[in-house]
Amino acid sequence: MSRPNGTGQSQKDWDLPGRKLKSVPQILLDHADEVRRLDLQRNKLRQLNWISNLVNLRELNLSRNELVDFPLEMRFLKHLERLYMNQNNIKVIPEDIFPHLGKLSFLKLSTNRLAKLPVDLSQCHSLSYLNLSHNCLKDLQALVGLPKLKELFVERNSLTELPAQLFQKGNSELTLFKAAGNPLSTPPEEVCDGGVRDIQSYFAMMEEEGTDTHTTARTVKTMFLGSSMAGKSTLCRSLKQGGAVRVDEEDRTEGIEISEMDMEGIRFLFWDFAGQEEYYLTHHVFITPRALVILAVDLASYNMEDPQSYKEKVCFWINNIQLRVPASVVLLVGTHCDQCQDQDEVMEKKRHIEENVRVMLKERKEVLQLQQKNLKGNTDPSLFSEQMSELDRLMEYHLQVLELVPIDCTMYEDIVKLKEHIVRHILTKDTFPCAERTLPKSYEKVELAIRDLVEQNQIPQHGIVSFDDLLSDLLLHLELGEENVHSILRYLHRIGIIVWYEEIPALKDRVFVQPSFLISLFKTIVRHDLVKQMEAIPRDELRQEGNLLVHRGTWVDDFKEKGTLHNAATRILVRRELRRLRMDDEDLVEEVVGSKTKEGMLLSLLQHFEVCLPAKVGSPLNPAAPEFKPGEKQWKSSNLASGHLDGACLFPSYLQDNRMVVKMWGEDKLDDINVCVYFLPEIPHGFFHRLIIKTCSLYPIHWIGKDHCLLSSGDKLVLMRENNKDGDNKDGDQHIQIRCKRPKTSEEFRRSWDLFLSVMTKLAVLSRQWPGLSQHVHTPCKEKGCTAYFVWRDWQDLPNSDIYDLVQEEKQLCRNGHTRRTELLFPKDPVVNKSKGQ
Repeated sequence: MSRPNGTGQSQKDWDLPGRKLKSVPQILLDHADEVRRLDLQRNKLRQLNWISNLVNLRELNLSRNELVDFPLEMRFLKHLERLYMNQNNIKVIPEDIFPHLGKLSFLKLSTNRLAKLPVDLSQCHSLSYLNLSHNCLKDLQALVGLPKLKELFVERNSLTELPAQLFQKGNSELTLFKAAGNPLSTPPEEVCDGGVRDIQSYFAMMEEEGTDTHTTARTVKTMFLGSSMAGKSTLCRSLKQGGAVRVDEEDRTEGIEISEMDMEGIRFLFWDFAGQEEYYLTHHVFITPRALVILAVDLASYNMEDPQSYKEKVCFWINNIQLRVPASVVLLVGTHCDQCQDQDEVMEKKRHIEENVRVMLKERKEVLQLQQKNLKGNTDPSLFSEQMSELDRLMEYHLQVLELVPIDCTMYEDIVKLKEHIVRHILTKDTFPCAERTLPKSYEKVELAIRDLVEQNQIPQHGIVSFDDLLSDLLLHLELGEENVHSILRYLHRIGIIVWYEEIPALKDRVFVQPSFLISLFKTIVRHDLVKQMEAIPRDELRQEGNLLVHRGTWVDDFKEKGTLHNAATRILVRRELRRLRMDDEDLVEEVVGSKTKEGMLLSLLQHFEVCLPAKVGSPLNPAAPEFKPGEKQWKSSNLASGHLDGACLFPSYLQDNRMVVKMWGEDKLDDINVCVYFLPEIPHGFFHRLIIKTCSLYPIHWIGKDHCLLSSGDKLVLMRENNKDGDNKDGDQHIQIRCKRPKTSEEFRRSWDLFLSVMTKLAVLSRQWPGLSQHVHTPCKEKGCTAYFVWRDWQDLPNSDIYDLVQEEKQLCRNGHTRRTELLFPKDPVVNKSKGQ
């Protein structure tokens, strides 16, 4: 079926997006009864009084217009099957429309201003897909009774409860349900994260147990963040003890410490994150949404005259919180007040920090608004619709940064004052709407049963237990079905009581009922003094592994020079930690760190979370393979699923230079294909190293440096280079540069751009883990000295599209008047141009 440009070439399908239309062309209305599909997205329509003429319409796209009213005339579209009205300003939908749309199966109303739904929406009997995300809805009762509804999206509304009838087995066809970003208590959002089955299980238990047994609890995960020696551990322990607690420097947090306490009926799960940079590697694994973040700032060392002081002690942390968990609540706590000269100094620094934070958050919003304005100002905004949608999403986030509370941790009165301050904010629903949770009693019973199993030594001290064993024990002690226990364990994982990585095939049969033990394992090899720890391994421990002092020297050298940690060294370090914890069991050691023929759970976890990647240091499967080095030209990874595994893991974040990458790449040239991906407010810490790990899994021949990575595919090389505030780009915009040498023949262009797009696709996937991250893609002008650039349109569909060209034109003109062939700037196959005689 043809898809015309709106000139009447075909009367069935009409494509009129991005035309800035305020009314539809008369020619369309002249053929109204013939129109089957109409695309009017990204226009300026406000009235739809003509819509009733399109009586045979099957599909209608009115997204991104200026609609305020949902037209009553829509009821006459009795053949309508798909309707897009997202991203308008619709506040109300009249009654007596949807009962007439008997064939409507797809309805997208996301990003409007709906506060309620028409009661008769449930009479739209063919509806199977419904998207109501990003509205102002407070209940979904109107959806109860939709017999064919399978996919429902209600993210980022104002929902506190979900109707149980919507999920009743036997009466519901729902298979996909998304409700993130709502202040839900019935069921809690952590239950909804498990999908339809977990919600059904929740409501089934609620009904079975009766209303008298339900528990309404307030549980708050509290994350303590801040620079090293800011007083986080003192703060955490003082709050727990209810008074001043001194923490010596040698007792500072390594990795993450977990504890629990109760204040005024509120259950607090404390996660104290180490402030040293080396520990940031694993922070992303445990920093989660719907938490209270306490950001400790050392006021004694805070220097108002030095901008770097604010950047390191406050700005860095606020930015990373905003990137990772952008809808969080952050409480600033000024520590070490007793070391300030007087109260005037404390209050002056408090005002200085609060003003800088206010300005930073304001500038962040202004930058997003400017980006929106720039995209809307393009000749054809429809080509940037995905980017505009992304900016709309980012604008909706609201990071709450509460006023700074200065305290002296040596004073009992200040600790009490801080406790009261925290409790007051938790009980304020406007500040912290997600604290209250309504749960069936069975949730509490499962948690208590797990504690009993630990106390009775039916679960080992380290807390690692097979899922099947834990399930059997719980079913034996509790009158619950297997599916209900599954659901409850997922909930306990999401709030941080246990750790169960159900999504990791190698670990889905293992449950960590003591998350602190898992942290202890991580910090044996992710720590600030790892070299010192390896150098201190005594000879007798080396011999237990069949190694000598000379091997220890190699391990230290390889780690310093190549960022490579030998598995043998890992086994020894973990064994030492287990011995310290009095858990030196050889079976446990093998399960945790593996052996020469089996990969352990620790490395599986670190690789899954993209902290490191496997590297060979010589293998009997390939005697000719050289020792892995970031600069070895012909190094190839072997199949890790079989054979000899006593290799090493490469930690890109520990690399110190880019010498080998630069040597293999050579010099940049003006005619290189060069793309820059810019990040706002900044490139997240560790982002580039995780991108390296993702892309190296695609291209086993690679060279890795501190902030460079070179990938090889056949005779093609692609360079990734991070330009951030820590390198030579202190005052520039932070970006990741992707380059390859100019293809020599027309046929090579497609291969080169395929490489680019594979890297950019991995980058886009990784970016989703930082919901507050804004990014855009530019290609710099290739004229020497020119500062102009070419902005990329939406490109994400290109890798899977039959239409490969991002831009159709043969040549591009920069704002300074320089002309270049399009295939040097954007994905485009010049062979297509040849076939057209261009």
